[in-house]
Amino acid sequence: MPKEIQIKNLKKAAERIKKAVKDKERIILYGDSDLDGETSVIILKESIQNLGGEVSAVFFPDRESDGYGITKKAIEELKDLSPALFISMDLGISSFAEVEIAESMGFEVIIIDHHQPLNGLPKASIIVAPKQESDKSTFKNFANVGLIFKLSEILLGKNMSQSLRNSFLELTALGTLADMMPIVDENKIFIENGLDSLGNTFRPGLRAFFEIFGDNIQSQNNLQKIIGALNTCKRVGRVNETYLLLISSSLEDSKKIAQRLIENSQGKQFRIKEIIREVENRVESKTLEPIIFEGDSFWSLILAGSVASTISQRYEKPTFIFKKGDTESCGSVRVPKNVNSVDAMATCADLLITYGGHPPASGFRIKNENLEKFKSCLIEYFKKK
Repeated sequence: MPKEIQIKNLKKAAERIKKAVKDKERIILYGDSDLDGETSVIILKESIQNLGGEVSAVFFPDRESDGYGITKKAIEELKDLSPALFISMDLGISSFAEVEIAESMGFEVIIIDHHQPLNGLPKASIIVAPKQESDKSTFKNFANVGLIFKLSEILLGKNMSQSLRNSFLELTALGTLADMMPIVDENKIFIENGLDSLGNTFRPGLRAFFEIFGDNIQSQNNLQKIIGALNTCKRVGRVNETYLLLISSSLEDSKKIAQRLIENSQGKQFRIKEIIREVENRVESKTLEPIIFEGDSFWSLILAGSVASTISQRYEKPTFIFKKGDTESCGSVRVPKNVNSVDAMATCADLLITYGGHPPASGFRIKNENLEKFKSCLIEYFKKK
């Protein structure tokens, strides 16, 4: 068998984190506010703590007010912690200007991101991204939490106990499933081992679901409910409820948070169905258009991905669903199989503030004055396709 090629800069990132722990540097963990980002942050935080280090701050951007990625607002809020090692997870690969601002403020930025890079890379100190052109690693379709699990193995080495490894695998499995990554190669191993361990988890935030759903939390139906609940997170200061649930040491507190998240998830599903009905009413008169491109100021950005996914599957068309703000709009994109949404938006990049993600699932931010031009550009692209 050919020798496995390691992910570029993974070992380099581990060595830099070890140095930060040894030298007692401030460390900031900055993750995307979905389950993949949250589990990534938790595994790295607990790995650093097991090395004897401390994390100075954890931060998840608010998608509704800030959009995606490393944001100027967040950097400004964290500037008093500079100098610090600033580690971004599940985002950052397209935050060109923001990385330069952070570096100019005295932050040393490490980006760990599984998304597809755009034109070039940000000027970060270290970038771990299997899909960057210079990365020759064998497998590239990890969820971000899969990258962090592999990083934790390098960081802790033989000092990673089996119980800690199992706990990390549980989070890795949930994050990988939530991000709908292909269940092949190492992802398949993560998911199988993580779900095997889930029934005996010591993490109160996950054990809470035993109390609510019964012992069989590994059933497909219950797993979907758990992932749905964990992907429904209300912001609490710089973090959110899902993060607080998964790091909780109290079963009683965990049960309260878990029940609240389940109820929020049910409300979220109701709102998603309402938006889907509204989109369907709108597109009845636009059947000849090769894309679905709809937005509204009353729609929630955190629901856009779920709406776009359902609409794209139902109509078999590239679907762009966005929340319209006062001057800018942010949206989510879902496309049929074998269509690359990032490539499509790249042809309209001069109209966008930011964009990026995976070929089948991505996002964008745009000034409202460019919305119709963006739609026209996309229609031209897909007509040619």
